[in-house]
Amino acid sequence: MRAHDVPVLWQIKVSNYNEKARWALDYKGIPHRRYDPMPGAHMLVALALTRRTATFPVLKIDGRAIGDSTRIIAELERNVPNPPLYPADPVEQRRALELEEFFDENLGHDVRRVVFWQLMLEPEFMRSRAAEFTTPRQGRLLAAGLPAFTAMLRRRYSISDRSGAQSLLKIRAAMRLIEDTLEGRDHLVGDQFTVADLTGAALLAPLLGPLGLPYRDPEATIPAGLQEIVTELRGMPAGDWVMQTYDRHRPESAEVKPED
Repeated sequence: MRAHDVPVLWQIKVSNYNEKARWALDYKGIPHRRYDPMPGAHMLVALALTRRTATFPVLKIDGRAIGDSTRIIAELERNVPNPPLYPADPVEQRRALELEEFFDENLGHDVRRVVFWQLMLEPEFMRSRAAEFTTPRQGRLLAAGLPAFTAMLRRRYSISDRSGAQSLLKIRAAMRLIEDTLEGRDHLVGDQFTVADLTGAALLAPLLGPLGLPYRDPEATIPAGLQEIVTELRGMPAGDWVMQTYDRHRPESAEVKPED
């Protein structure tokens, strides 16, 4: 495959919506490159690429820039239908897409808010781990400008003690919905892995930290307050389901490195 034909994923490494798009690319075994602009500046990059959205992920494929993880997966399903993420049965497909939308709107944003809420309580921890957000060089710049970066995050994502606590309640409710929907089964819809499973697990992953989550050191310590939340949520049946889903269905990266 020629270099200019390889799809390019513009990403924020630690974002759960970006993990959703990465997982779909990796699951389908689609060779692609990944770019990591400076967090904050990525909004300008997204607008320049798509002319319509200021968020990542953005996938550049076949000469088009597609924003939004749901639209990216829909495009991948059209271009590379196997292995499928949409069920063949129309009723099951509709249900899987409904769950994808529900998790996007009622889980992903709240996971992000809770993680940042807890991390902002530990600025020295954030400073020491800034490189995990992006590249090592950009991480040094983030660490140097951490007060401005956290102020931007607080405004953009409406982060406060009150909103963080409310988001944690919503996460627990969504995880109980996952448990009720599974009814002891391995998958949310039918008897195969679908976009519903991928979305639910991917959006929870940056909080729960399953093995197989890219860009995460499983041995690294995290602040005590965040660890307490992680331990609680991992202990829920839906938390165990996330860990098992990553173990069973999260493949190795299909990223094409610059030297490949």
